[in-house]
Amino acid sequence: MSRLAAEFQRLYAAGPDGASRALVLDVGRPSDWELLANVWRGVQLDLALPAPGIAIEGENSYQLWFSLERGCAPEAAAAFFEGLKSRYLAGIAGPRIRCLTEPPVVPAEVREGQWSAFVAPDLAPVFVEATWLDIPPGAEGQADLLKSLKSITPQAWEAALATLAPRGPQDDGARPDGRSDRASTGEATPEAPRAMSTPAVQSTIPTNFTDPRTFLLHVMNDATLPMAMRIEAAKALLPESGKS
Repeated sequence: MSRLAAEFQRLYAAGPDGASRALVLDVGRPSDWELLANVWRGVQLDLALPAPGIAIEGENSYQLWFSLERGCAPEAAAAFFEGLKSRYLAGIAGPRIRCLTEPPVVPAEVREGQWSAFVAPDLAPVFVEATWLDIPPGAEGQADLLKSLKSITPQAWEAALATLAPRGPQDDGARPDGRSDRASTGEATPEAPRAMSTPAVQSTIPTNFTDPRTFLLHVMNDATLPMAMRIEAAKALLPESGKS
């Protein structure tokens, strides 16, 4: 068994009784990292869950992959998804959200020349205009990304379901849009990488790079460069993600 297959099985294979251990929240059509980044931050801060995996779906959406130590009943999975939608995605049209308990194959060629892949959080915003890779991602890089992920313990799962359970509007200080009012409590918010719009200015890329990876990171993070160029740099880095 390859490292990638072993890590995927560790995190997302069904339990001994066939119960689902993988919960995949897919948001897109069109793709919008900011929407899913709010969930990515929130589940860590509000629910004390480990960071879920992030995947580009191969067409036009992003995905968050939650792993459970123990499989859950369909009713519990539905309650979890409904709680996430109510708390973090209120007002988002239903067709833009998909809730999956049978994980799709990732990486895979979804369409000709369009590959799905797991991505690191700092690379996620770069793919907002094209949530796929033109070539298959490196298996070792994908395995490294999954290796860093942790499964949700039964105790944390039960606590999260309790927190997400429907309640009165005055019970938890939730804002009308479903997001936590963290500013009023002074809590720090985990930073999810976000796409920034910066007035176009002439780029001044240093010419003395000796390390190709350093050069690619510079290009990817240079907001003055065309998005297409930054995406190509991110794609070149992806197979090596996690090896630095």
